[in-house]
Amino acid sequence: MLQDNVALWILLAFSLGLLVRPFGLPPLVGFLLAGFGLKALGLGPHPALTQLAHAGVLLLLFNVGLKLRIKSLFRTDVVGSAILHLLLFGAVIAALLAGPGELSLTETALIAFALSFSSTVVAAKVLEDKKELRAFHGRLAIGILIVQDLLAVAFLSAMGGHEPSPWALTLLGLPLVRPILLRLLEHCGHEELLVLFGLLIALVLGGMGFEHLGLSGELGALVMGALLAGHGRATELAESLWSLKEVFLVGFFLQIGLSSQPDWTALGIAAGLALLLPVKIALFFALLTRFRLRARSALLAGLSLGTYSEFGLIVGQLGVHQDLLSPEWLAILALAMALSFVLAAPLNRLAHPIYMHTEDRLRRLESTRRHPDDEPVHLGNSHLLIMGMGRVGTAA
Repeated sequence: MLQDNVALWILLAFSLGLLVRPFGLPPLVGFLLAGFGLKALGLGPHPALTQLAHAGVLLLLFNVGLKLRIKSLFRTDVVGSAILHLLLFGAVIAALLAGPGELSLTETALIAFALSFSSTVVAAKVLEDKKELRAFHGRLAIGILIVQDLLAVAFLSAMGGHEPSPWALTLLGLPLVRPILLRLLEHCGHEELLVLFGLLIALVLGGMGFEHLGLSGELGALVMGALLAGHGRATELAESLWSLKEVFLVGFFLQIGLSSQPDWTALGIAAGLALLLPVKIALFFALLTRFRLRARSALLAGLSLGTYSEFGLIVGQLGVHQDLLSPEWLAILALAMALSFVLAAPLNRLAHPIYMHTEDRLRRLESTRRHPDDEPVHLGNSHLLIMGMGRVGTAA
């Protein structure tokens, strides 16, 4: 019975999500474990869960689209570090996987590509909890993540396996529809209609609409979100959909766990991949300092990006559906991602103490020139500094 399955999904996901929370881990680690637990109980993927998971992915990409700022993306430090890191870290993974000679070239490339991404969910949560989303290193990390997300969406679209319809050319006229969508957005109020408007744009027009034209629904969700980006209510729309997106993504992580049952071999390989996370962080640090960031900014950004990504699971899942990757590797990718979250939690909590203890050595690796947005603040000969905003600043 569907009702019994849903009750079990919710019960196990909530219980294990709650169980991992005191350890500073994101609940999605518990959701993955719940999926593995359901598989151990003899259950398999359910069509309803598949639809729920797909909706979660579409809303995630729609949310990414709403945050797109094209001008801020086309900066050398953002695009350069994102692409170079993907290529270099992917090459490291590919070289290690190619050694035993058990994987084909396609499998090796797909796994390396999937592991090159960093978790948008974890980085955003870490930076938000530390009130560093608007700090320079926080904005830079989010920019790198968006570039990675765009590359992932481009891959998903290219590998969709559909021949685009001739009617897909009509999508070139989407900018002409933007004023109508923005007018609708302004007239939706702040409650239920706003949520329904977001679902209509992301799932119906973006997901189903693009799929009917032979294009990727993931690409459609991102494009429709980007159409609304920059409007004054885009942030409010993203916030109104946040809870729904998180709930739907529970289905995605449950589905990943249900897709295959990991064994000790899979756990061993995943642990080996988790040991490569310091290489991932160090590579971000090296690249960002070459782009003239201070050691402090480079380290804090690198630590927030030192995870494997939920987008990597989406890429891996597509590889399994296209028979390019064995289901066992999907379980390995899920375990590697979960282990990366386990390691990222304490590292990011201790990010500032880590820098304080390694400052002298790290600063030797800085570029002689400084990024214009990362210059330290010089107070000159001042003896008194007044800081504050609003009522606090006025009172001072």
